[in-house]
Amino acid sequence: MAGKKIDTRAPGLEAGVALAKWLTGKEHLHYGLWTGLEVRAANLGPAQEAYSQKLFALLPQGRALRILDIGGGAGETAKRLMDLGHRVEIVVPSPYLAGRCRENAKGAVVHEALFQQAQVTGPFDVCLFSESFQYMPFKVSLPKARGLLAPDGVIVIGDTFRPEGFDRGTGDRPVGGGHPLGKFRAFLPKAGLAIETEEDVTDAVAPSIDLEQAFFNVVGVGLAGLDREFSEKRPRMRNLLVGLIGLFMGKAARDRLARRLRGKARTADAFRANNRYLLMRLGQTA
Repeated sequence: MAGKKIDTRAPGLEAGVALAKWLTGKEHLHYGLWTGLEVRAANLGPAQEAYSQKLFALLPQGRALRILDIGGGAGETAKRLMDLGHRVEIVVPSPYLAGRCRENAKGAVVHEALFQQAQVTGPFDVCLFSESFQYMPFKVSLPKARGLLAPDGVIVIGDTFRPEGFDRGTGDRPVGGGHPLGKFRAFLPKAGLAIETEEDVTDAVAPSIDLEQAFFNVVGVGLAGLDREFSEKRPRMRNLLVGLIGLFMGKAARDRLARRLRGKARTADAFRANNRYLLMRLGQTA
């Protein structure tokens, strides 16, 4: 009987959370804003803090809010919001991240489900998508979020979008992601929503890609060194390990990983060319 396909997403999330905590002391999984900061690992924490401050400025001010954090990562954003006096519920599909949310944001209600399927009861003053919006079909997520809002409630989004004229090409998907910006804007009136405020922070966010790629290149150098040692001194064991990897990971996946570890194509400039990172607040029109 064929074995089950290995899902690398969960281990990837766990590794990402662990790396973020090791670097910054917090389990943030989002980009940073690098304006005025040197792009190096030691500044990841301050860059992420600058992002959080910019995001929180989009929230209605001067009162305690009931907030639904949709795709809430490891719960760090929810914890910050609760520390500011807000009531927070989190929707997150990953069992691992749901556990981290319960640990990091004690007292928050955690819904372990896809947002499309989550049984959530409003009304909320804010539905927040912090780098989670791109992973859900917006023709489903926007109407559902709007239906959970209080009469004066808003939707806050911080995420990447693909700009007009974006061309994926024929190779690997260009760095970044997100919904087509033109289609997203055209759908807003149909969902009874309008942009109240919007800021393009693509230039400030883009250096996060250089830092990420530098990390993968460091890992790639280490793995290349191990492979060289095994090839020279334990060739039979090396061949066995390569064969075992081949059982669980197809050639295309191995090639993508190799390009990620050794490549130089994922850069801040490539991100700027293929993405628009927007911070926006959507209000209800009817």
